[in-house]
Amino acid sequence: MSVVPKTSFGNTFSTPVGTGNSVSSVDFLGEIDYTILSRSRFSEQVEFSNFYKSLKDSIMSRLGSPVIRVELTDHQVLTAIDEAIAKLDFHAPNWCTNYMTFQTVAGESFYELPTVVMNNLQYVIYKKSLLAVNAAQGSLEFDFFIKYFQDNFLMRDFAISDFLLMTMHLEQIRKILSRDGTWDVVDNKYILLHPVPQMPEEVIVQFRALNSGTLHPYFINWVQRFATAISKVILGGIRGKYRTLPSPGGGAQLNGQELVEEGTAEQQRLIDELFMEIEEPPAFTTF
Repeated sequence: MSVVPKTSFGNTFSTPVGTGNSVSSVDFLGEIDYTILSRSRFSEQVEFSNFYKSLKDSIMSRLGSPVIRVELTDHQVLTAIDEAIAKLDFHAPNWCTNYMTFQTVAGESFYELPTVVMNNLQYVIYKKSLLAVNAAQGSLEFDFFIKYFQDNFLMRDFAISDFLLMTMHLEQIRKILSRDGTWDVVDNKYILLHPVPQMPEEVIVQFRALNSGTLHPYFINWVQRFATAISKVILGGIRGKYRTLPSPGGGAQLNGQELVEEGTAEQQRLIDELFMEIEEPPAFTTF
């Protein structure tokens, strides 16, 4: 059985805002509703928020509207926007870091967190009550501290592998001897805390998410261009059904195949741009 805790959203420089459950994350992160992202149904009436309207206007104008007719429905434009936002959100840079807090319930270790938090979860800070004692002189904890934090020879002539091994060992020692609890992600929906909280404890959650209100103009432009590229492929598929339309002047040639090829190539260029210029370099580990 899991607990849906009361959550507070904010950052280290402001008063946390929003109370309640996952609904509060929508207000905090602007007009991007992660609970319905890429889950729209064709039968549903499409309603664009102001942020989505600006993206739609950019797409339609880049495709030639209103000078020429663009044969795309609102739902097709929405799917293109959702795919672009989901792609950028998956690779959200560290500039998009956000924080959330919640309080544990005694005896409960499973906590259901909002989808927007679990999608790009980075770290969970949980202070357990186990071993929450001061390191007295002469104790094992005190000896470990002296050994691993005060021996100067550890900090000379380090290779990268030595440094990584030391940091991994220090992390293990810190987990064992400090108050830091451990956590696991279950089904991309729950946080499982170890050990089981014995009393109400404050938990800080670090995650990455796009905020439409503070999103950098470059990121918005990337979404516009990627959604336009997707729309070109959709529009090309529609126009490709008929290569020529009969007319008194001999018939009009449609550019369906050209749009598909152009949109596909643009998507690949934008993905390369995302990896090289927006997302941070990947971390590496040695074993």
